Amino acid sequence: MSVQQLSFFHEATSTVTYLIWDEATGQAAVIDPVLDYEPKGAKVSREQMSEVLGALEARGLTLSYILETHAHADHLSAAAHLRQVTGAQVVIGAHITEVQGYFAKVFGADDVRPDGAVFDRLVREGDILMLGETPIEVLHTPGHTPACVTYLIEDAAYVGDTLFMPDYGTARADFPGGDAATLYRSIQKILALPPETRIFVGHDYLTESRTTHVWETTVAAQRAENVHLSGGVSEADFVARREARDATLAPPNLLLPSLQVNIRAGEMPPPERDGRVYLRLPVTEI
Repeated sequence: MSVQQLSFFHEATSTVTYLIWDEATGQAAVIDPVLDYEPKGAKVSREQMSEVLGALEARGLTLSYILETHAHADHLSAAAHLRQVTGAQVVIGAHITEVQGYFAKVFGADDVRPDGAVFDRLVREGDILMLGETPIEVLHTPGHTPACVTYLIEDAAYVGDTLFMPDYGTARADFPGGDAATLYRSIQKILALPPETRIFVGHDYLTESRTTHVWETTVAAQRAENVHLSGGVSEADFVARREARDATLAPPNLLLPSLQVNIRAGEMPPPERDGRVYLRLPVTEI
């Protein structure tokens, strides 16, 4: 294999950030970087990214790409910070424009143009990014959000939130632009990869039967053991199960701050007249 990998688990959000590099050239990519955010005090810090930057420096690597699997609703992206420090390109699925268009209205974010321009590169199904001598292939895998993509690197698939570990199941599909039937079809594309393909998930949430975090599985294990997919479940059955489960789920804890930042490629909203940055909290009456 010509690539190496390190994983960084973010305890507060159960997110896994991946650092991948091409051994021949030292060109590196980071997948789904996390910005530390303490919600009670609205405090931002960069401990997680300090670890990633330290790993880059220790190995003499050059960061070429910051790869977002989608606009996350459960953590703030550190993409803007990494781009500022390293000059790397921020990459996301081309359908991010749909996500931006919806949430810019929700938050009254007049500075956000729904054209993806705050990202450096928008990718589509079949696009290839070269990481030194190693190709990164893009699969469009919507359903959780319209912009979800999976990155294929050698024998590994980085699936973001589309799939979790087999004992936890699959992504929720009840966010704006999400769709359970679309998610099922996207998952079938991933499961059509060779059975030995390694799958790296974007989060790991513990189950009643497991107390240790893990984030690597395989296509074969997902086919045989995923609690939402095993037994050759039909699309109709999957949709019924997924929608029933989604109806019981509360919004993610960091939904509102995350999306305001992540539709801006990890940038905070522009300062107000007093020079301070504010995140908005839209109120819904029930």
